[in-house]
Amino acid sequence: MKTARADWRYRLAITSRALAATAGGYALAAGFAAALTLGLVPFMPRVEAVLTATMLAWLAYALAAAWAFYARTAWGAWGGTLLPALALGACATTPQWTQWMRTAA
Repeated sequence: MKTARADWRYRLAITSRALAATAGGYALAAGFAAALTLGLVPFMPRVEAVLTATMLAWLAYALAAAWAFYARTAWGAWGGTLLPALALGACATTPQWTQWMRTAA
């Protein structure tokens, strides 16, 4: 009978995907919540906007975790979680950058 022995590359890929799901998913959820809060503030009170964005961020976190294991490669898992997280984080911090640039000038 053959023994199934997992290759170290396979274990590293699974570990990388698990980290992409947890850390990358957290970053994506945080960026999503921040960007969505800024988008919702003009339409509802700030507290409700924050709560709505935070609740929807859990959905983004779950989708990011699912994507980490659905992606074809571990690099795709990291790219699929961190690139949107960086884009959403940039959208969330752009108003602060522009305000800082106006006050610095």
